Amino acid sequence: MRVYHKAYVYLTCGSELLVFSEPDYPEVGLQVPGGTLDPGESYLQAARREFCEETGLSLDIALESFADQDRILENVPDCLDGLHRRRHFHGRIPEKPAAEWEHFESSPSAGGPPIRFRLFWIDLFADGPPSETRFFEGFGVQLETLRSRMEGQNNGRH
Repeated sequence: MRVYHKAYVYLTCGSELLVFSEPDYPEVGLQVPGGTLDPGESYLQAARREFCEETGLSLDIALESFADQDRILENVPDCLDGLHRRRHFHGRIPEKPAAEWEHFESSPSAGGPPIRFRLFWIDLFADGPPSETRFFEGFGVQLETLRSRMEGQNNGRH
């Protein structure tokens, strides 16, 4: 089985998490910015590069690895079949660059034309937080770990 090394950024501003959907493919579900490492690239380098490619923003903040995940993907449209070895990073910003915006991924790892992303924020601590099942292929699994991490760093304040 082919192994793909992946890096993802869970960017928060206060209690909100930056996510995106694909308006042209609404069935895909919510995702966080990130993707496949290039040859010779570290997970952290890939996380920063992929974040910029998928959001149009650059990150000049610290990113901390907070979870690793192995996920086997097979027969998932527009995904590379194989083991996706994911490293998840958390970063915090004091102010949102925008409430919502669109950006295009010019070079999807599975190939094909550019993909349109709609980026927006969700409140991780709102009553009835978004179901982890609304996330694409396991990205929601990390939300509880992220919430606990944020509560610990905020001493319980949101």
